[in-house]
Amino acid sequence: MHIFVIINVLTMINSIVVFCGSAEGYDEAYREAAYSLGARMAERGIKLVYGGAKVGLMGAVAEGALQQGGTVIGVIPGFLRNEEVAHEGLTELVLVDSMHERKIKMHELSDGVITMPGGWGTMDEMFEMLTWGQLGLHKKPVALLNVNGYYDSLKVLINNMVQEGFLNECTKEMLLVSDSVDELLEMMNNYVAPDADKLISRQTT
Repeated sequence: MHIFVIINVLTMINSIVVFCGSAEGYDEAYREAAYSLGARMAERGIKLVYGGAKVGLMGAVAEGALQQGGTVIGVIPGFLRNEEVAHEGLTELVLVDSMHERKIKMHELSDGVITMPGGWGTMDEMFEMLTWGQLGLHKKPVALLNVNGYYDSLKVLINNMVQEGFLNECTKEMLLVSDSVDELLEMMNNYVAPDADKLISRQTT
């Protein structure tokens, strides 16, 4: 059983988990943005936690941080390491037994979340972190790096969720969005989570 400790103060961002695709996408801008994110985090002394792969945007963000001398911790299930997708040049590679355990471990190792473009797995990881935040299980900032307008349609959907009464405005504001790495990092540093009693109700869970 995992117990999350809630701290009712502004969280200092010393480590960030980055969720992103194991593919690179068709536009080189995605890979460049991932590399730049890793490099910028390293320059600011922020530890990178990610899914441990050497491929796709995951590999790019790790390489960006490593090339700048940053600390990079990968968390990967054993079955994926056996498929030879694990990055073996990291500061630390943590092996876990399952995808769910991977998310728990990445959560434990990080002070905040940045999501880049990705597919089903990336969406699963981000939405679980948002759900945990809505339930008061953590007070960490959860952010989207909106490269190339990748998440513009998601922003429209989220607004519709509010308009149709399935998400309240307070919960919507938990998700920080920007197309600028530096702006996003500042938003995360200044983030203060809403009170849990404003987030949890029969209408919003």
